[in-house]
Amino acid sequence: MSDAWEGKKLPEVSLESSEGNTVNLPKDSAGSWTLLYFYPKDDTPGCTKQACSYRDNLEDFKKAGARVFGISSDSLESHKQFIGKFNLSFPLLSDPKQTLSGPLGVYGDQEWQGRVFKGLSRDSFLVGPDGTIRKVWRKVDPTKTVAETLEAILKEAGA
Repeated sequence: MSDAWEGKKLPEVSLESSEGNTVNLPKDSAGSWTLLYFYPKDDTPGCTKQACSYRDNLEDFKKAGARVFGISSDSLESHKQFIGKFNLSFPLLSDPKQTLSGPLGVYGDQEWQGRVFKGLSRDSFLVGPDGTIRKVWRKVDPTKTVAETLEAILKEAGA
């Protein structure tokens, strides 16, 4: 079953980047494949596994012509500490007001260990060079998502 966002344009949004600039999506990623992966929280076990896996496979994404951005509600300071601790080699974007995660349905009720709270789910979006969302993965497994997203980029981009 496809997600309601597949085939639609990524909403226009400006998010602060760990690299010290503002990233305007989808404008700043026009002309290249872009993987936006949303994650719940910096420096937590699953999020760390996922981020380190993207770090370890980043060259494969670059060879496929794709950019990778991690997005959470954490502050830029938190992102910078997370990047430094794990030597992450791609930008993390801060979405504290759910400017992008809200409209995409990433932010909402989450459940962990029987407790329900508001937060981000672990979802990923593959955005084509034209700004159209080509594929959506919801509530992904942090240990499997990197291979799945790379495979989809290679298939979609014909790389």
